Amino acid sequence: MKRRRFTDEFKAKVAVEAIKGDKTAKELFQEYGLHINQITLWKKQLIESAPSVVSRGKDREAERLEKEKDQLYHNVGQLQIEVDWLKKRPESAKECSREARHDRAQPSRNQPYEAM
Repeated sequence: MKRRRFTDEFKAKVAVEAIKGDKTAKELFQEYGLHINQITLWKKQLIESAPSVVSRGKDREAERLEKEKDQLYHNVGQLQIEVDWLKKRPESAKECSREARHDRAQPSRNQPYEAM
């Protein structure tokens, strides 16, 4: 005996009819040729998944916030790595600060001298 495959739309249609209660499970069985247990299972699955269907907007907002938070954590981690690297290399930081002081102390030839 070959198994029958049903589309999600068909399952939802049968489950909604079962939830409405206009027809009994036996009537649905006769109309669609499905076992009563199968109809009951689809009905149960639809009822259990209903809260997630109506809260999709909140889920999207939560996903967006989660992605933003992950990006911020990534940025903080990257900056922390850079700080740690600079701490391990104090001679390069000293050279940079020496050059900066030297540049401030002596004006370049292209710029007019400004009194401090």
